[in-house]
Amino acid sequence: MSWFTDARFGMFIHWGIYAAAARHEWVKSYERMSDEHYQRYFDHFDPDLYDPEAWADTAVRAGMKYLVVTTKHHDGFCLWDSALTDYKARTDLLGPMLDAFRSRGLKVGLYYSLLDWHHPDFPNDLYHPQRDEELGERDVAKYTGYLHGQVRELLTNYGRIDTMWFDFSYEGRGFGAKGPAEWRSTELEELVRSLQPGILINNRLGLGTGDFRTPEQVIPPGGLPGAGVWEACQTLNGSWGYHRDNLDWKPVDLLLKMLVDTVSKGGNMLLNVGPNARGEFEPRALERLSGVGEWMRLHARSIRGAGASEFTPPQDCRYTQRGDRLYLHLLSWPLKHLFLPGLAGKVRYAQFLHDASEVQMVQLDPNEPFHHYLRGVPDDTLTLQLPVTRPDVTVPVIEMFLR
Repeated sequence: MSWFTDARFGMFIHWGIYAAAARHEWVKSYERMSDEHYQRYFDHFDPDLYDPEAWADTAVRAGMKYLVVTTKHHDGFCLWDSALTDYKARTDLLGPMLDAFRSRGLKVGLYYSLLDWHHPDFPNDLYHPQRDEELGERDVAKYTGYLHGQVRELLTNYGRIDTMWFDFSYEGRGFGAKGPAEWRSTELEELVRSLQPGILINNRLGLGTGDFRTPEQVIPPGGLPGAGVWEACQTLNGSWGYHRDNLDWKPVDLLLKMLVDTVSKGGNMLLNVGPNARGEFEPRALERLSGVGEWMRLHARSIRGAGASEFTPPQDCRYTQRGDRLYLHLLSWPLKHLFLPGLAGKVRYAQFLHDASEVQMVQLDPNEPFHHYLRGVPDDTLTLQLPVTRPDVTVPVIEMFLR
């Protein structure tokens, strides 16, 4: 688990033929499409600009340390050359991607959907695109055999895999809902661990277990105390797959605040990119990842290997801590003085992380006229004196060396 909690920041990639529809990866279900209608995206999916080396370089520049990619999403389309189906890319898109990311020192993880709206034996349910129709007799046991067979392929043919990201079990939610019994989840988990000893498995098999939890599109307000390791998966614009007309793009400062907030609560952030149907990251995604990367270039040591701190930060700030180094992330800029409860006498030195310039620690004397209005500061509080002008970085960070 140590590499995972040290990394803190990863890239999620949702890519498939739904990129050709360009209006959400659930488009087949949302619009209740028939297989015949959806076939147009399969027929015309030709990612001629796909460059996995460029994708990997983008992840590295953004400060990410691992990859999770959708090998098969709910529509059943496979990115790899599966021997169990013809519903797959014309050439293997997965292998070159894993090779590119590994060659740059990144860990790699595979997302695999337990659902499959294309498979002829996947039974109808509340999420199925044809949920309003009678689909005839279907044998879930045959589908589950296919599911296990594909997982075996993925974990046998592509070298060392670091995480397995299943999605998702929904027992008890309504019509046709499926859970561990349908997926044979216990057997599936045993299969994964037998093929890839040391792999990390997420918590979406419906067993109430997993090596890490996966809150989606949310940062738990208090983290997940007592729940062990967790990873919040987030989007750049509210859609996982490429969505041409979605305008809910998060600005760089918000993405950085999300990352800082997550790590300050002991979690990882898995940030998603949805490549387009020609195989490229769109300009809006690249712009944001570049902005995140510029901040990470200067501030990565407040994120990687860091986690929650026992100290309580002041308003509009977040702490992360790595050993005897405490990092204060300023989400808003205060006027001249910053008061840090519980840190009096515990800090040897303080500096801005972006340029290693000293941040002075101030001894307040309430009897001096200058400090007349600073009376009442508790004795255990450390006071830092900041410049009036905010440093020209998106989220300033103060690095403090603890005694």
